[in-house]
Amino acid sequence: MNLGITIIIITILSYFSSYLNNKYLNFTLTRMFYFLGAFIHESSHALMCVLTGAKITEFKVFTKQPRVSHYRSKIPFLGQSLISLAPLAGGIFFLFLINKYLLHNYLILNSPQNFSEIFQFILIVLEQINFLEWPAWVIVLLSFNIGAMIGPSWQDLKNTWWIFPILFFVKWSFLLRFGFLIIELVLINILIQLFFILILKLFKRK
Repeated sequence: MNLGITIIIITILSYFSSYLNNKYLNFTLTRMFYFLGAFIHESSHALMCVLTGAKITEFKVFTKQPRVSHYRSKIPFLGQSLISLAPLAGGIFFLFLINKYLLHNYLILNSPQNFSEIFQFILIVLEQINFLEWPAWVIVLLSFNIGAMIGPSWQDLKNTWWIFPILFFVKWSFLLRFGFLIIELVLINILIQLFFILILKLFKRK
């Protein structure tokens, strides 16, 4: 496994998660949390713009197509890629803060060291969710839009096209474990979505 493949997997899973939301879970509450996810996503872009010296010209969140427009980064070549991939780190950092300070470490997350451990850790996380406790519902509502919060958009991928051939040769364990953690979270998100979709369909049949 390398970093390029890991990012592609994250992107595919994120788009699938967004598809499930739009197709089956398109309610007022989930749309509100979508905008929270979009805010974190675009704020991550904006923060990296500031850090790399790219002047921001537009910051839009509460639209059908949230976006950040900016001038060229002052860091040649690498600057635009850092801006485009910033939500990968920004989304994880936001979830870490929520879990630590609002939910008081309700979930104990392990960072997989290899791809096979992802599924093992998913089961461990799901076992911690108790729907009789309010933190579990915070996790559920946030998880609905983890894909939109963390996953690269199509424009993000276009902006980083040149670096992908390099990423296919990157096997730095720290970055791979970070990527595996994101895959774990998005897969948990999808499983929660599928669970609620199944519940809704059972209720409709009645």
